[in-house]
Amino acid sequence: MSGTIRVGVIGLGMGAGHAEQFNRLPGSTVAALADLNRDRLAAVGKKLGVAEQFTSALKMMDKVPMDAVVVATPNKFHAPLTIAALERGLHVFCEKPMAMNLAEARAMKAAAARARRRLMINFSYRFLPMSMALKQQVDAGVVGPIYFGRTVWHRQRGMPGFGGWFGDRKLSGGGPLIDLGVHRIDLALWLMGRPEPISVSGSSYNVIAKRIAAEQKKLFTVEDLACGIVKFANGATLVVEASWALNIQDPEHMITSLYGEKGAITQKNLGGGYHYQAELVTEEQGCIFTKTLAQSTRKTPSSQEEFLACIREKREPSASADDGIRVQKILDGLYASARRGREIVFAKRS
Repeated sequence: MSGTIRVGVIGLGMGAGHAEQFNRLPGSTVAALADLNRDRLAAVGKKLGVAEQFTSALKMMDKVPMDAVVVATPNKFHAPLTIAALERGLHVFCEKPMAMNLAEARAMKAAAARARRRLMINFSYRFLPMSMALKQQVDAGVVGPIYFGRTVWHRQRGMPGFGGWFGDRKLSGGGPLIDLGVHRIDLALWLMGRPEPISVSGSSYNVIAKRIAAEQKKLFTVEDLACGIVKFANGATLVVEASWALNIQDPEHMITSLYGEKGAITQKNLGGGYHYQAELVTEEQGCIFTKTLAQSTRKTPSSQEEFLACIREKREPSASADDGIRVQKILDGLYASARRGREIVFAKRS
């Protein structure tokens, strides 16, 4: 595709930021917007100068000529809207998590294959300069095969839209594990070389948020903390932790540390905020060296830029449906393990 890529955006909570990005990137334009909230729809439309505004995503896709859509709705609607868009011949940029469950994720991939269209999942933490720099080190063999890791996102008190859809299992599919943990799981798997999970063992809790919800008379039917262990076919192990409400010092605590035969890598946030640091530890000639990345000299594409590029180049996106399915498999397994109180071993698929 050599011309301007016309993008429709569905859901203007998270989607508003995506709309701004696609509207400013060369070679793309926002053709239409859809959101159930008329006030938000009008405000974003006015800000971006987008006249085509709909409260029905299906009507938007049927009435406005476009090439691709962003699906940034509550999780329950990711699969049906993605499949509807693919069936209309549109490429799809879907917010994380890919779906509510593994069956939906696989149906989305199948729909993309039938339509011969691109389906990208917005695993945005891969696209940080620090993350890309660490990936280069791993791919160059600097740390050797990775056999153990820990990936974490904890919040002190950070329950998004408290009382809204994030805390409603019927709309979200879960709490911080499916909201925050999904990012850290994908980042770890991507850095590890996408190993295949074979089993998980998980636990989930609703302690602090449950008390706050009762005090404020808010709806909250998901966990406020989840954790678990993932084992992979290559023998590696990954510890996963995610919370919206935990008694910790910093407002936000994010860290992904992966350990290999020759070294280790870490990507973490600084000062409880959204600035990040990358570290590399190596064993060289009997000594342990720690290197901190000062600055990346390579341009790192945003997830939106990658989506546009994969459409133009007629290739699979780097954050593909297969990546989404692999993460969804782990999410489903950890939730099932927490419910049943035992390890979940995944069946082999031919």
